[in-house]
Amino acid sequence: MHMTTAEIREAFLEYFRSQGHERVASSSLVPHNDPTLLFTNAGMNQFKDCFLGAEQRNYTRATSAQRCVRAGGKHNDLENVGFTARHHTFFEMLGNFSFGDYFKREAIKYAWGFLTEELKLPKEKLCVTVYETDDEAFEIWNKEIGVPAKDIIRIGDNKGAAYASDNFWQMGDTGPCGPCTEIFYDHGEQHWGGRPGTPEEDGDRFIEIWNIVFMQFNRQADGTMEPLPKPAVDTGMGIERVAAIKQGGHSNYDIDIFQTLIKDAAAVVGTDALDNKSLRVIADHIRSCSFLIVDGVMPSNEGRGYVLRRIIRRAVRHGNKLGATDTFFHKLVGPLAAVMGSAGSELKAQQAMVEKVLRIEEENFGRTLERGLKILSDALENLDGKVLDGTTVFKLYDTYGFPADLTNDVAREQGFEIDEDGFKAEMEAQRQRAREAGKFSVNYANVTSIDAKSEFTGYDNIEQWAKVVAIYKEGESVGQLQEGEEGQVILDNTSFYAESGGQVGDTGELIMQDGAFTVTDTKKSGDAIMHIGYVSGGEIHVGEELTASINQERRQAIKLNHSATHLLHAALRKVLGEHVTQKGSQCSFDGLRFDFSHFEGVTVSQMRTVEAMVNDQIRANHEVGTRLMDIEAAKEAGAMALFGEKYDDEVRVVGMGEFSTELCGGTHVNRTGDIGFFKIISEGGIAAGIRRIEAISGEGAIDAMHQLGERLDSLSGVLKSDSKNLADAARNMIERTKWLEKEVERLAGKLAGHEVALLADDAQEIGGVKVVVAKADGIDSKALRSTMDQLKVKLGSGIAVLAVIADGKVTIAAGVTKDLIGKVKAGELVNVVATAVGGKGGGRPDMAMAGGSDIAALPAALESAQAWLSDKL
Repeated sequence: MHMTTAEIREAFLEYFRSQGHERVASSSLVPHNDPTLLFTNAGMNQFKDCFLGAEQRNYTRATSAQRCVRAGGKHNDLENVGFTARHHTFFEMLGNFSFGDYFKREAIKYAWGFLTEELKLPKEKLCVTVYETDDEAFEIWNKEIGVPAKDIIRIGDNKGAAYASDNFWQMGDTGPCGPCTEIFYDHGEQHWGGRPGTPEEDGDRFIEIWNIVFMQFNRQADGTMEPLPKPAVDTGMGIERVAAIKQGGHSNYDIDIFQTLIKDAAAVVGTDALDNKSLRVIADHIRSCSFLIVDGVMPSNEGRGYVLRRIIRRAVRHGNKLGATDTFFHKLVGPLAAVMGSAGSELKAQQAMVEKVLRIEEENFGRTLERGLKILSDALENLDGKVLDGTTVFKLYDTYGFPADLTNDVAREQGFEIDEDGFKAEMEAQRQRAREAGKFSVNYANVTSIDAKSEFTGYDNIEQWAKVVAIYKEGESVGQLQEGEEGQVILDNTSFYAESGGQVGDTGELIMQDGAFTVTDTKKSGDAIMHIGYVSGGEIHVGEELTASINQERRQAIKLNHSATHLLHAALRKVLGEHVTQKGSQCSFDGLRFDFSHFEGVTVSQMRTVEAMVNDQIRANHEVGTRLMDIEAAKEAGAMALFGEKYDDEVRVVGMGEFSTELCGGTHVNRTGDIGFFKIISEGGIAAGIRRIEAISGEGAIDAMHQLGERLDSLSGVLKSDSKNLADAARNMIERTKWLEKEVERLAGKLAGHEVALLADDAQEIGGVKVVVAKADGIDSKALRSTMDQLKVKLGSGIAVLAVIADGKVTIAAGVTKDLIGKVKAGELVNVVATAVGGKGGGRPDMAMAGGSDIAALPAALESAQAWLSDKL
């Protein structure tokens, strides 16, 4: 039975939902709070903390259709994408997961049941692998599932080390690990290849379609395997591979999604050659590029943005090969959104923005593509050998924006290679680009788990009677802290807000009966709220009851700024476009910082409109309402959710009239009018596609306006003008200054001319050659070169050395007329003087400059120049 890719995706998710799994949406391609990953590259990434035991969710089994990108680091297969059957930059991973719930038996039964009962794949076409010593998995497959022993292949440690097997998975050098079992599909004897474990296993006949990882051990630093108290399951099934089977194909590029995109790509570039591999490249790359942009990545020369730029430019170059004469890549965003179905809903919502980003990037690259290809073609034609040097590869990158792998593509097509090591040497400052993907680096044995929980009561209370449930000092649990000691105190409930969602943590005091703990910051650790600070009097004990009292004035200022960011976010989306999303924020007591995605500069007029819009909403004095809602209901109600952020099933929705509705756990004003006044202080780009606004509100904004007025009054006094005419007064002063600078320059020229005449008149003869060696008083160091040129003209034929002292340094010029450079080189002459005054220099044979710092040595240095010339002449 034929099934579309969309039908397979829905069937998988619904099957596991019916088996008690929570359907979890795909996470962002930019991993949330995980610096160990460049991009999300597996379904388990978003559940990493669940497997580590650092996060508890309200479900113990989950299923997802995770979009993934592998294009960088150890997954850098760009040159193979489009030319093999199963290499992609973007793919979807279907998965089911258990966090200490079911284990081997259920995981195997679920996988087999879905493949053979739901998808109705022929059992005789399937074979499985298990880790060599995993007798339990073997028995389940054989005795309970009924797979013949001949179709169960044991895979051992064939890489020279214990547990170094394709069928043994490890999160890192330490931490959760365990055996795998994999399911393979036999595409038939018409394709070359053998079963896993045979010498022909790398062929294209037997293709892995499902991998089940049994996390059952915690690997210690010494290699010891300790059983995990709660074994877990992580599975993955590539939707493209299964779609190929269900749609009667062999290559992933035969499936409905790719065939649609290939035809659309052929239409926009203007070719009928549907079997051309370049169309596959374009079809693959539009998927990764579009979804990376949706998730906030913008083309740049660093990190994730650099990877995106490489992929875009590779696609554009393949379109160029097919004869594209105009921008085309962005025209595939619409067809992609349509063919991805429900998995493309975020893309459909941001289609216009994605199209614009791709079009701008393609236009920018198009300006240099033709010239760069010409230079590369010429370099390859004139190449002595088969390897293009790294310097040329770097020049193409640095000047023409050609990533090295694009240059390598072109070279490889013509039978050449590139000197990658030489290129890397030239790129030393950038050699870590796109290389951060790798193994998880968390040591599971060292993960600190705080079991204590705290209830936040600070929405309504500034003080809270509470009980100390835990105290930590230097990461260790302790029973008490003495006066002067620093640590973290955890209460059963607290009015202190822990840093989250861009809002800084509260400060204040924990007041005991006979002492106090000064809180300098508040942060979260799991479900616990940590009051960070020091004992300012007495001592504090676990079990003690106290009053948690926040700094109310500071909290109020933070609330104003936090509420202002919600209005700012909404205003930016209305003025700049719906593609604007928050990329970071900080709401403090002294102002706010708001980072947002936008792919071009923001005009002064736009910023003025945004600021006015926010102040309009403040004057409207909307009630700020908060509701607890189901996450899906909140989204349907129009609440703004940040893609990639983690939300509980029940979320807090903050609404400000009809202007702004966002998911937010922070503290806010009661009415927008409480903010008082909003003022933008600065706006600018901080990274490719990311801009930052700094602003202030409330009394801080009023104070800033007073300070601005004071500065204007002070400036008016300096310019002897009133504030209304400051601009005219400043312009007049600038024009006057420019005129004076030109007059000084004119007079300096006249003075230099006079000095040149005097120097020429005092020239001496050495060996029949006119020579001037002198300290030139009254000549500016900036005019020394032009003075030397005038002196050479005045001499007609001669040699000169001039030195001036300015700003504690010596500047030296040496000049030799053209007829004498066969006898004396200006560069050699200038270094005679420069070396003597602690410097060095150089230049042309007829003109050279140098500098030095030893002013006292100048007279002797000039004498040495005369002696040197006497020897030469």
